Amino acid sequence: MSSSVSSPSPETGKKILLAAPRGYCAGVDRAVETVERALEEYGAPIYVRKEIVHNRYVVDTLADKGVIFVDEASEAPEGAHMVFSAHGVSPAVKEEAAAKNLQSIDAACPLVTKVHNEVKRFDKQGFHILFIGHEGHEEVEGTMGHSLDRTHLVDGLESIPGLPAFLADEPNLIWLSQTTLSVDETMEIVRELKKVYPQLQDPPSDDICYATQNRQVAVKAIAERCDLMIVVGSTNSSNSVRLVEVALQAGATNAYLVDYAHQIDEAWLDGVETIGISSGASVPEILVTGVLERLEGYGFDDVEEVTSAAEKIVFALPRVLRTAR
Repeated sequence: MSSSVSSPSPETGKKILLAAPRGYCAGVDRAVETVERALEEYGAPIYVRKEIVHNRYVVDTLADKGVIFVDEASEAPEGAHMVFSAHGVSPAVKEEAAAKNLQSIDAACPLVTKVHNEVKRFDKQGFHILFIGHEGHEEVEGTMGHSLDRTHLVDGLESIPGLPAFLADEPNLIWLSQTTLSVDETMEIVRELKKVYPQLQDPPSDDICYATQNRQVAVKAIAERCDLMIVVGSTNSSNSVRLVEVALQAGATNAYLVDYAHQIDEAWLDGVETIGISSGASVPEILVTGVLERLEGYGFDDVEEVTSAAEKIVFALPRVLRTAR
């Protein structure tokens, strides 16, 4: 781990530890650029099913440029251009889009697509799949839609007793997971599942994405030194919410999630000398800059960036847009 050399401000003693990596991951960057490139190529309006990524600022900014967000593909007019979000969709959604002759562009993160392919492969091989994830999340719905009969959702430890009884005698049983979960929480669930299902097999590779893991490690690296951790991200962003939980588990005295700098409550800063800052994988850096500027107004003008990993992954745009890039 490396960090910049810095010391607390001699005037205030107030300090910020800025976690790195933070913010946009390769999958989010690809998804947002996909929508922006579609606007350039085809003109407004471009329709997007659900939120392209789970960040209020990004969604509002794209809406201002002519993007129309809809809950279902069927809400777009016949023949329109539609982008599927970074969270991935089920085969049923693609069929719905095809029925309206939509010109669909799939902006699913390649790491989510990897999990989709695993579900399809294990379904074909006759496995039942215990899928660890949060009920109602778009990624979970899209992934489980590839194997409706053989995939069983595990949403936390409390859901284990409610799993179908026949799974206890099922020899071909494997677990997979949503890509944006807490690594520690997921492995705790897996340990409990294996107590109930000793035959449960591990997937060939970890499903939790590199960016989710890296951001959690970065938060752990600074949390114990922080009186307060501020995570920039939206409440419907699974990986952002997990960062708050990870910060508290790793020793931060308090931790809060904010979309924008103005949501920081001055009362949070009472008695605080060291603040940790990170941001979820769907958060543009401009929002972090806004938080730093607001905190500077309260005397937190000494910023140390603490780096725990270097990220160099880039994903290609969907093929239909690749030549334009």
